[in-house]
Amino acid sequence: MTYCLAITVDEGLVFASDSRTHAGVDQVSTYGKMHTFGCDGDRQVVLLNAGNLATTQAVITQMRRDRDEKAAMNIDAARDMGELAEYVGSLNRAQGAKHGRAVARAGFSADATFIVGGQIGQEPAQLFLVYPQGNFITTSGHTRFLQIGEAKYGKPILDRIIQPSTSLDEAALCALVSVDSTMRSNVTVGPPIEILGYVRDSLRLERYRCLKEDDSYLIEIKRAWNEKIAQAFAELPTMEWASLSSQAGCA
Repeated sequence: MTYCLAITVDEGLVFASDSRTHAGVDQVSTYGKMHTFGCDGDRQVVLLNAGNLATTQAVITQMRRDRDEKAAMNIDAARDMGELAEYVGSLNRAQGAKHGRAVARAGFSADATFIVGGQIGQEPAQLFLVYPQGNFITTSGHTRFLQIGEAKYGKPILDRIIQPSTSLDEAALCALVSVDSTMRSNVTVGPPIEILGYVRDSLRLERYRCLKEDDSYLIEIKRAWNEKIAQAFAELPTMEWASLSSQAGCA
């Protein structure tokens, strides 16, 4: 399983991903799910992936090949992030169909999902979630983040914390806690954790951290978060009970 997320705030974009792949109880390994394509001063693009490993690798490989060979459509030719999301969607649909024929008989899915984010020139910095069918969605004023993979465990903190005015550093910390919460509840999501922050309009990638399982900062975040949750729970108002007879009309 996988967990990746991306957040948009006024200050910029934050990307986070785990690095665990899982193909059965005896086939657990690590594989980076964050990929960067950039040219300082011109464009910066980040891809996060979840789903079939063969499909995701094929899409990333084709993107790099198209760029090297200066194909009619490639990362450097995209005029804005929406056009780039459409390009990734077309590759994803084609590669998913190709690998789908090979794995269908074995009962596996070749589907892959991507988060595509970044900024091209003076166009707005944006995030898109690209589905296996090639279509995509973006963030909105009410939804400031996108998730792929095992999303449910890490969503509550994002819902409660992320606002347009949230600082980039706070958003990165929130993303880290979101990934850690997911790892705690699902053993198929695991480190190393990659965190990347993009400052809006900078057209440079200068904030990055890869946290391995024994990283002292990750250990401290785990400890502090567990303690604060326990403390907050202990400070909640005491439950007030009533007799069952007095609740007869509740239903």
